[in-house]
Amino acid sequence: MSRTAITSTLARIIGLLALAAALSACSAIKLGYNNASELAYWWLDGYLDFTDEQSPRVREDLARLHQWHRANELPRYAALLREVEQLMPGDVSAQQVCAIAGEVVQRLTALSQRAEPAVVTTALGLSPEQLQHLARRYERNNTDYRKDWLSLDPQAQQEKRFKVLLERSEMVYGSLGDPQQDVLRQQVAQSAFDARQFDAERQRRQRDALQTLRSLQQPPMPLGDAVLAMRGYLQRSRESPDPVWRQQQERLLQEGCRTFAALHNSTTAAQRDSAVHRLRAYQRDLGELAAAR
Repeated sequence: MSRTAITSTLARIIGLLALAAALSACSAIKLGYNNASELAYWWLDGYLDFTDEQSPRVREDLARLHQWHRANELPRYAALLREVEQLMPGDVSAQQVCAIAGEVVQRLTALSQRAEPAVVTTALGLSPEQLQHLARRYERNNTDYRKDWLSLDPQAQQEKRFKVLLERSEMVYGSLGDPQQDVLRQQVAQSAFDARQFDAERQRRQRDALQTLRSLQQPPMPLGDAVLAMRGYLQRSRESPDPVWRQQQERLLQEGCRTFAALHNSTTAAQRDSAVHRLRAYQRDLGELAAAR
């Protein structure tokens, strides 16, 4: 799998499990982070169907990456939560929210860079059969996406997005009343989100990934050239060659920051106090995870 495909997977499984541990005091989440390298392996294996020869090396690479993440990144996540905690008692601006989001992106970028050597080696060792397996998995994902989103009318899409936002928000603030839910509904109703446009970009990245990986195989590409090929794909994933999608991506980012700020500014003093207490508990969770090496 390409560098972006694998590192985005690791970001989901390792980085997001770290954030989940920071956003839930549930022992199951801690257990999930402690087993993140194994979870990452099985997720990747579902896409690439590793051979018996590949599996031990991939597991070792993931274990080393997880160890580095625990020691180096979890303390940074805890510091980030302290920044968020300090904002909770007062109102916040969309600019402040976007600044925090930018720090999260930096942490995921650091994970991506750390994973690069192992990812390039893995990509160079993939067989044509494994790339066919990846293509089939992409198609199954696309079928699921069509079912989950494209089959819904606009109103149903809005309701689904509202429920997701509500669930995530209540992980921080506790139960949200009608005033806060009304804010979320209004923000979703005004959203620039376009499921078909998002799907088009998803499939562009899939085609790019497969084309990049195939280019490594025919004939086998030297290591230095492979690194450049992977970086090129990563750059195109971060900054799409489609100018229309780049504009849409920026609109959605700014929209997300405005939504969080609007929701937070609608919360009561009790809800903000609840958020502060939860964030402090989550920081303790991260400290315990970082110490368990």
